[in-house]
Formats: sequence, C-alpha cells, structure tokens
Amino acid sequence: MTTIHYQKPIHVHFIGIGGISMSGLAEILIKEGFPVSGSDAHESALTDKLAKQGATISYPQKAENITDDIDLVVYSAAIHEDNPEYAAAKAAGLPMIPRAALLGQVMKEYDYSIAVSGTHGKTTTTSMLSHILLEEKADPTISVGGMLKAIDGNIRVGGSHIFLAEACEYTNSFLHLYPKYSLILNIEADHLDFFKDLDDIRHSFRRFASQTAPDGCVIINGDIQDYKEIVADTKASVLTFGMDSGCDYYPKDITFNDKACCSFTAMKRGQELGRFQLAVPGIHNVANALAAIALSDDLHFSMETVETALASFSGTDRRFEYKGTKNGVTVIDDYAHHPSEISATLAAAKKYPHKRLVVIFQPHTYTRTKALLPDFGKALAAADLVILAKIFPARETDTLGISSDDVRKEVEKNGTKAYYFDTFEGVENFVKKNSCPGDLLITMGAGNVVSIGEALLKG
Repeated sequence: MTTIHYQKPIHVHFIGIGGISMSGLAEILIKEGFPVSGSDAHESALTDKLAKQGATISYPQKAENITDDIDLVVYSAAIHEDNPEYAAAKAAGLPMIPRAALLGQVMKEYDYSIAVSGTHGKTTTTSMLSHILLEEKADPTISVGGMLKAIDGNIRVGGSHIFLAEACEYTNSFLHLYPKYSLILNIEADHLDFFKDLDDIRHSFRRFASQTAPDGCVIINGDIQDYKEIVADTKASVLTFGMDSGCDYYPKDITFNDKACCSFTAMKRGQELGRFQLAVPGIHNVANALAAIALSDDLHFSMETVETALASFSGTDRRFEYKGTKNGVTVIDDYAHHPSEISATLAAAKKYPHKRLVVIFQPHTYTRTKALLPDFGKALAAADLVILAKIFPARETDTLGISSDDVRKEVEKNGTKAYYFDTFEGVENFVKKNSCPGDLLITMGAGNVVSIGEALLKG
C-alpha cells in the first residue's frame, strides 16, 4: 500500500478537495512539498485558497482528471463508487485510500498526535486545545472541523512534533488513527444510518481507545455510562474528567456571567488547579474545557497559560455564534443537530439575555430524525416557540416517510407551540410577522439553516 512520508513527497489527488477536512489535509501536504491536485463540484473559498497555494483543482469531477502522474488518490466519505473519478482511478489500478486513512498516515509523522473524539463537542474542544497550544507557543499542526479565527481557517501547519485533530466516529473513520493521546468526550446514539445502535457505537469507541499508543493516554469523560468498559482494552494510561467529583478532573464553584458563560475552579483529585473563565456559553462547555485542562496538565503546561488561552476562546463558526441584532431581535446560529446538543444549546440560551426564546430548527438526515423523534420533541420544547424547516437530507434520500411536521407534532406533545414550513421563504415570512423585541432567535441545525437568520438580518 502506498503510504505518506514527509521525506518522500508524492503526487496526491483529492476527490472532493473542497470539504473542510479534505482541504485541510491537502494544505498540510502542499506545505510539506507534495504535488497536490483535486476536484470538486464547484469552486469555494477553500478551493480558491488551495489553488493559490499551488494545488491544481478541476471543476466538476470527471474521469479525465485522473492522470497518469498521480501516485495516490484520496476520497471523502461523500464519494461513492459511481463517482467518475473514483471509477477511473479504480480502473487505472491507482492506490486509493479514504480521507481518514490519510489523516492516520499523516498523524504518524508526529511524536505527539492528539485525536479528539466524541458524539458532541469535538470542534469546540479541538479549538480550545488549539488556543492552549498556541498560547504555550508549542507550534502545533492543527486540523479542526470548523473555521477558527485563531488560525484563520481550519488548518495550521506547524514546525513541532505536535499534531492535533478531530477524530470522527462516522463510518468508523477514527479507527484509522493510532494517536498518542485519545480524548473521548461523550458517547451517544447518533449516525444510525451507519451504526446499528448505541452498543455498536460503544464497540467502535472501545476499539478506538485500544489503538492509543501504549506510552500514551486515553482521556475519557468519567460520566459516560460504564466508561471502564470503553477503556478495557487499552494499554495506555487512563485519565477521567467530568462533572462528578469521582473523576480525576472535575469542576467546583460554577458561576455564570450575563452571557451564559461559566467560570469554575478546576480540581484534580481534590487539589485546585486554578480558576477558569470561559468565553463560550453553556455548562456543557465546562466538560469540554476540563478535557482540554486534563490533556494540558498531562503535557505539563502551565495552568496560567491554560487560563489565558481558554479565556481567549470565544467560539468557532456555527457554535452559538452571534450573527447580529435587528429590530430588537438577537440572532444566534448553532450547529446543534442531535437532541443532546439541542438541550445543551437551549440550556445555555436560557441564561442569555432574552424575553422569549425562539428556535428555527432544520432536522439533519431522515434516519436521525426518525430514530430520535421523541427526543427531538422533548429537547426542542425547552424553547418558547419552535419553527421547523424541511429536513436537510445530506447524503440520504427520503425512504422513511418522515418529515419535519412529525417533529412539530412531538414538540407540541411536550407543551410548546410549533410551526412547520416547507420552504425557507415561508419560515422567513412567519418570523418577520411574529417577531417581538427581546426575542432571542436561534437558527439551529447542521444544514443550511444559517441562511435564514442571515436573510432576516438583511431584510
């Protein structure tokens, strides 16, 4: 199998180079001297950036883009066997690997590889750690699943032996990784178009933990049910963090400011490490911060440095992101698309200044909506008013007979008024007619629902 070695650059072609993770890996290889080409359905800011750095990028994807000088083809999870470039590369007998396998190969080039996993919170925790590593002047290489202002994008190529990356469980992508440090933030039922059930997901996380380097460390949320089962096969050391004082790292004396951001004292086995003020809202971010603190402590970083770094992190795009205010209505955008994420976001919003909490929610995928329907109803009912947009299909086709109107019914079963509109225009018109000064309006979901809030602020 063709493998990546920084000392021996080869021509790598990316099918779907415009994806946030794919573009990040392409940028790393470009800066390490690799000839890089790729293709995507359309031009974007990410592909334009890569082109300026020297990548050869083609639009759209077609068989002719697979040339004889390509040494390795990398494809994203969105690429299927009927893709013309995938088919052409396979027919030509070229070495081919998925994006996650390339990430695993790249991470092996670093002595200190850090993989951040979990059903929720990966991007936020990776971003917190990015701020810490930068404040520590550790010169890390970073691959994050969102746009982070501190690195002016989603990737940073450093000169040290530290590589920090998100580790996604979908399609078992993270099983291509063998990190020195594995962080496991939480484990819940999700991606049920791939996993059979929660037990299947837990099995994958157990395998992921077992692949941590023997001289490394698994840092796991001790509040995960039966967490010891997840780390049963690892030869690495294990540290726990969580909200419970039985964990190695836990908080005490949590307080909130007027923007719903927490401050807390971090404890390590009964000893105070310091007082930390977060600039991202919600008590769920205390757990994310504790994971970052635990890793920093194991790396012997100064807690004063960690305090400064966490206070400087004000979030990434689409994570409780303030979009603007118009006619007394504050618009926030959030990526939450799982019931647990929705609950965490709305709990944070409750402590944010507002008179009425209004949510515009766009469910993400038919399988997730059907599998977790009652949970969506309960989570969304924490708002004062819920407006449902049409399901964002992502990679799926509608074969399950589920719609956002089913979510509306579940919300109303839980006592909150809800409406459903099958077009964004319908949602926007309703909100314009029914908004009140003092409303906190949150556009929520992993699809393109953000555009509704942006349109309302412009209109």
